[in-house]
Amino acid sequence: MAELLSKNDKRTKYCGEFSTADIGSSVCVMGWAQKQRDLGGLIFIDLRDRSGIIQLAFDENTPEEVYKSAFKVRSEFVLCAKGVVRARGEGAVNKNIPTGEIEIAVNELKILSAAATPPFAIVENSDVKAELRLKHRYLDLRRPDMQSRIIARSKIAKITRDYFEEQGFIEIETPNLVKPTPEGARDYLVPSRVHPGSFYALPQSPQLYKQLLMLSGFDRYLQIARCYRDEDLRADRQPEFTQIDEELSFVTQDDVIEINEGFLKRVFKEFLGRDIELPLPRMTYAEAMERFGSDKPDLRFGYELKNLSEIVKNSEFKVFSGAVEAGGSVRAINIDGGARMSRKEIDSLVEFVKTYRAKGLAWYKYAEDGTFSSSYAKFLTDDENKAILDAMNAKPGDLILIVADAKNNVVFDSLGALRREIAFRLNVIKPGDFKMLWITEFPLLEYDDEDGRFYAKHHPFTMPMEEDLEYLDTDPGRVRAIAYDIVINGTEAGGGSVRINIPEIQQKMFSVLGMEKEEYEEKFGFLLEAYRYGAPPHAGLAFGFDRLVSLLLEIEDIRDVIAFPKVQNASELMTGAPAPTDMKALNELSIAVVNEEE
Repeated sequence: MAELLSKNDKRTKYCGEFSTADIGSSVCVMGWAQKQRDLGGLIFIDLRDRSGIIQLAFDENTPEEVYKSAFKVRSEFVLCAKGVVRARGEGAVNKNIPTGEIEIAVNELKILSAAATPPFAIVENSDVKAELRLKHRYLDLRRPDMQSRIIARSKIAKITRDYFEEQGFIEIETPNLVKPTPEGARDYLVPSRVHPGSFYALPQSPQLYKQLLMLSGFDRYLQIARCYRDEDLRADRQPEFTQIDEELSFVTQDDVIEINEGFLKRVFKEFLGRDIELPLPRMTYAEAMERFGSDKPDLRFGYELKNLSEIVKNSEFKVFSGAVEAGGSVRAINIDGGARMSRKEIDSLVEFVKTYRAKGLAWYKYAEDGTFSSSYAKFLTDDENKAILDAMNAKPGDLILIVADAKNNVVFDSLGALRREIAFRLNVIKPGDFKMLWITEFPLLEYDDEDGRFYAKHHPFTMPMEEDLEYLDTDPGRVRAIAYDIVINGTEAGGGSVRINIPEIQQKMFSVLGMEKEEYEEKFGFLLEAYRYGAPPHAGLAFGFDRLVSLLLEIEDIRDVIAFPKVQNASELMTGAPAPTDMKALNELSIAVVNEEE
C-alpha cells in the first residue's frame, strides 16, 4: 500500500501555515491523518504536522483513484497530498483552528505509510495514564500540546545562548566521562575497558572543569550541559537532566546576580511577553526559614510562620513546653478562610505533616460565627490561648495550625511544606502569577548526626563569608557561605556561589569536611596544583533548564518538557533501559555481576 516520495514531491509549507492568502494556489502538504470522515460522496481528512492541521477535501471532482485512496486512510496514516487551496463552503468554517476558513481540494494523494490503531488517541490534554504514554512516547510526542512544549524548550535554549553571547560568554563543552566524586549524590559509574577495575563517572555537574576554565583565562563560560545523578526521583527531578551552566572571573556575588536577573528579564519578555521588575528581592536563608520554613519560599500566598515558643515555654502542656525546653520550638501558621475545612480535611493535614517527621499537628478553628473548636485549647490557660490568638492575628474564618518539636528543622520542614499544600488545596494560587527572589547567606556546612560529621551544604568549593572565616576552626556550623539561589514560585530554579580561589582556604575546607591531607590530595590534587599558578576570583551559577522550562510553561511534572524522560525507578519504559548485557561485554570490562541472593 505504501508509496515512495519522488523528487517532485516537495512540501510547500507546514499544514498550519496556510491562510486565505493561499486560495487558488497549487500546493503540496505532508503529515499524519488526524482523522478521516466519510460523508457519502464527500471525504474529509484532517492532516496534522507539528504546526497544526489543515483539511483535505475529496469530492465528485476528485480523480477516481485518488478518491479510492482517501477512502482507505485511517488515523495516523502518513500522507503526501497535492491540490489547490480553496475557501470552505458556507457553514463549514472551523473557527477553532487557524486554517479553519480554507481546505485543499486534493488531486494527488500518496499513502507513504499505513498505521495500526494507536493505543491511545493523539489529542491534546490526554488523560491516558502516564505509563502508557511513556511506553509509546513516540506517539505521545505527536500530540500538539507535547510538541509545543518541546518546541518551547528549543526557543528558550536559543534565547539563553543569544543573551549570554551578548554578555561575553564563550560556550565550551566539558567532558562527560570524568573522575568519580566523593561528595554529593551518587555517581553513575562507567567501567573502563582499557583500565580494568577503574571507572569513569558521568558528571553530576561540570563544576571543577568550569572552575579550571576560569584559571585558563576564558573569563566567562557557558554550557547547556547534560548532568547525571543517581538519586531518588521527584516530579521536578530526573537522573539525567540539563542545566544552564555558567562561570565568571573577577566578579562578586552582586555581579552574578545582576547578569542572571538580566537573563530572566530577557527570557520572560521574549518567551512570555512579560516584563519583570528588577532588581528582584533578596532574602537571607535565616529569614526565609523563620518566615516560611523553607529556603525556597513560595511568595504567591501568605501563611507565614510565627514563633510561639516564648508564649508556651512555661506551659503545663508538655507537648509545647517540652519541645522548647529540648532546644526546639513551637511555630504556627494562620490559614485565612481555613475554618471552612472539615474535621476530616484537618485530620488529613495531621497525616501530611507526619511525612515530614512531625509527631502531630495542633489546630484551632475559629468559625465565622465566632465559635471555635480546638485540639489543644483545653490544655492551655485562658491567658496562653489569648496570647496565641493575638500573636496569630486570628479572626473569624481562620484556621491556626501548630507544630512543636525538639528539632527546629522538623518544625520548619513540616510547616514549610504544609503552607504550600494548603495553598494548592484551597486553590489560592492564580495561573500566570510569578514571584521570584534570591536566597542568600546559606550555611556553608550542615551536620549529619548519623555520620557525626559536617557535609558541604552546596559543594566543598564554596567560599565562606569573610566575616565568618574565623569560625571554621571553632564553630563550623556557624559559618555562612557566599552562595545564592534563585527561587521561582517556591521552586529552586538555579543556584550558585562564589568559589574558593585561595589554596589555604580550600585545604581548610577539606579538613573541616573530615578529609586528611592524603585523601584530598588524591581526590583534588589537580585543583590545588592549578591554584598554585594564579587563580582569579570567580563565581558561577547553574539554572536547572528542565525546571526553568516547566516553570515558564506552568507545568508541574518536568517529564512533560523532556522528550524521553525516565520514570520513578529511573528506567525508560519505551526502550526498556536499563537492561542486562551479555557476558562477553562484561568480561571485556572485567566485571562480574553478583545476584542479590549471593
